[in-house]
Amino acid sequence: MSDSDGPISPSAALRAAAAHTFARLEPGHGQPLARHLALLAEAEPGATPLIWTDTRAMVLTSMLVARARHDALGDGIELVSRYFDSGRLTRPAALSGPARSALYAGVAEYCAAVGWPQIGGHYAAEALLFAETPAQRYRALSVQALNLGLNAEYPGAARAIDDARRLYGDCGWAAEDVSHCILLGDGFVAASRAESARMHAIADELEHAQPDDPYWVFSAEMTRVAAMFIGRSVPEALAKSWELLHSSGRTRSFRIVRGLLLGLHADMLTALGEYEEALAVLDNAVTNPGHAVCFPMQRSRTLLQMGREREVIENTNACVALHDEHCLRTLTQVLTVRAVAFLRMGGEKRALQSMESAFRLIQRTGGSMMPFLMIPFSETDLLLDRLSATTPDLASAAATTRQMLPKIAAPSARDDAFAVLTTTERELAYLLTSSLGIPDIARARNVSVNTVKSQVRSIYGKLGVSSREDAVALLQRPDE
Repeated sequence: MSDSDGPISPSAALRAAAAHTFARLEPGHGQPLARHLALLAEAEPGATPLIWTDTRAMVLTSMLVARARHDALGDGIELVSRYFDSGRLTRPAALSGPARSALYAGVAEYCAAVGWPQIGGHYAAEALLFAETPAQRYRALSVQALNLGLNAEYPGAARAIDDARRLYGDCGWAAEDVSHCILLGDGFVAASRAESARMHAIADELEHAQPDDPYWVFSAEMTRVAAMFIGRSVPEALAKSWELLHSSGRTRSFRIVRGLLLGLHADMLTALGEYEEALAVLDNAVTNPGHAVCFPMQRSRTLLQMGREREVIENTNACVALHDEHCLRTLTQVLTVRAVAFLRMGGEKRALQSMESAFRLIQRTGGSMMPFLMIPFSETDLLLDRLSATTPDLASAAATTRQMLPKIAAPSARDDAFAVLTTTERELAYLLTSSLGIPDIARARNVSVNTVKSQVRSIYGKLGVSSREDAVALLQRPDE
């Protein structure tokens, strides 16, 4: 129907948007249109129908995906509970296999968006069970890869990624049909292995697939920040995260991606010794119930570096109490931080118990090095030595981790460049390495352009340089 044929009722417009979006959730049809996602994200899904039909499942699927992709997540996991109980529909259903697969995949994507990968992984498995075509299978594998990667179930995520990419190649789908979920899941697996080069490649793939979509571009930039951090280019990564977090583009990004970036930003400030600022960055951050982004854990990594061990324990007690309701990826990091805190407080037995629990989870989920990224080398090395002696079945895993510790230890500031700068000058120095101009930096810091220029001259004098180009070259110089 054309515009000249008369107005379309809201329900008709909604059904049309849902049908168009639904068709594009699988490869071979292009990506869903932004205007359709916006319309669906604002719509109220309504009460549970007496009987589920393919049409009703199609509409709910499209609404869930739209909410996930447009950050309309105010209802949280309760929206899923409205229609499902323990992974099953609460009302009778007369659904075809493809409709059921698509619905479960939509729920899985929504669960990942609200930070409940533990639940999302179950729905992704159900989506895969009912998939009948290669396109449906690719869609199910994509959301499975994202949820498993987000929950640190890396072997399963890697298998899903391999299967999905094989399908993608065999079917010859267009490059722009690639799933955002599969790329984010691939990023989690690469990060678990500290493969910064692979993460840069994933970032490029995200950006090239949808260069005009701000949600995809923001995800690409977050992935680059993580890759630079793991690759020890901390000042450069921090400058980029400053730029992203203060740009207008942050309002058009996925909540889970923004949360991950905020945590990375705090980690980088901590790595550079800016502890108070790291805590300030996290001050108003809210952790969703599933803890896929766990800000108590993030705060504790900073508190540990500040020598505030008792606060580390108090800050993470609630996380440990959640048990299997806590995301595994962040729970292992909670446990390693607590282990060092207990050791410093003289509780060696509790320290070893916490480290053993972390290792059991790490072994179960594929052997990630990320839980050791931001904890002190010497105390971690000591705990691994004692863990090997007291728990022989973990000795091999502990030995492997000890070999990796020098590579994954928290990066340090380039003392020769930064030591002479004040805290304010350090913050400005990070921004100088970004693409922001002086007026943009002034706006980001809420000061005048003349103030920034004066501070820049002071930085140049202390660094012994005469231009921004020379200052950036010095600040980004690799560690010797």
